Amino acid sequence: MKPADNFNNRIEEAIKHPKNLGELEGADAVGTVGSEDCGDMLRMWVKFKEIDGKRVIDKATFQTFGCGTAIAVASVATELISGKTVEEALTMSGEDLSAPLGSLPPLKIHCAQLVEEALRSALAPDAQAPEQKNVAPTLLQRMQSPAQEKRKIVLGPSK
Repeated sequence: MKPADNFNNRIEEAIKHPKNLGELEGADAVGTVGSEDCGDMLRMWVKFKEIDGKRVIDKATFQTFGCGTAIAVASVATELISGKTVEEALTMSGEDLSAPLGSLPPLKIHCAQLVEEALRSALAPDAQAPEQKNVAPTLLQRMQSPAQEKRKIVLGPSK
């Protein structure tokens, strides 16, 4: 197997089964960044816990409007930072955050940088999650709701 095939398989797997996708209820902080170069946007939520007097990342989640590589990098990054202190997470570069996927092609390096920037934004000292208001459920919540009846979408003329 060529290294490129292995990379493509990892990206494909991360896209098909992204980890930590979606808004994190009760998050302590949120960071949002966008790239004018490609139009990608990424938001990362972080929840902390105290372990031995240290502030540690308990869980991180993300949502993105971006390419498959951005989804894959965000997915693996949220796994990598879990259990790290804020200081440890802040030392991680985009290259570190995307390392489990393999070396990114030059045209996709911006995806790792986008994830790094969203993480730094969420971990900034003044970053806080906005207050949760009673709002309509997200599309993901509606799709996952067991009470939601199954609907069929038909494209094209009906008979």
